[in-house]
Amino acid sequence: MSAHCQLTGAQPGFGNNISHSHRRTSRRFDPNIQRKRYWLPSEGRHVRLTLSAKAIKTIDAIGIEAAVARIRARGGKV
Repeated sequence: MSAHCQLTGAQPGFGNNISHSHRRTSRRFDPNIQRKRYWLPSEGRHVRLTLSAKAIKTIDAIGIEAAVARIRARGGKV
């Protein structure tokens, strides 16, 4: 599963681990990605989305229909 949110577009960020001696090594900051299944009443089917934790809270606030419209507007496939 790729670390990419379908609704918000959140992707991994990159940076450095810095040790006590101040040596730097590469690291990756992954978003909190979950796979979640929602019932889409307008199409009479379930959709499985790959979402960040923030996007799940957004769907709770705006509703699944509006969220799917936003995903499609970004050019995403549902």
